[in-house]
Amino acid sequence: MSHLTSAGIAGRIEDLYGAPLADLEAHARGQAPGMLSALLGMHGTLALAERSIDFHRDHLARLIHPERQVGQHEVSHLFDGARRLAEAVEVRDVQAKSLDAVLQSLARVPAPEPSPVTPSPPVPAPPLPAPALPCQSTAHSR
Repeated sequence: MSHLTSAGIAGRIEDLYGAPLADLEAHARGQAPGMLSALLGMHGTLALAERSIDFHRDHLARLIHPERQVGQHEVSHLFDGARRLAEAVEVRDVQAKSLDAVLQSLARVPAPEPSPVTPSPPVPAPPLPAPALPCQSTAHSR
């Protein structure tokens, strides 16, 4: 079964949130638990499982090295190492599958488009002063 690596998942999380993983981890530490912290936690478990796979695979390779004798004592270590390797592979596969499903269900929200700039209505001209009224004389006309 092909599997997603923690590096591939990290890239998808970074694409989703638009920031490097280290920045997202720092941001999540100061926030209430949410989707980001859940994704980062699952990613951490996936990365740990991958490191565990590497460790147990290397340990088994050392135990079965061609120049090494495999005696009764080593057999129990081989079985234990194989069991631990299988558990780490199972954790990796489950985490990768779960993360893939969650990430496929999420989409990056596009940045809001700036509202179109509408020209403001022209400022009305100040009212013209009223025409001067002719002076009226208080004298009686003849």
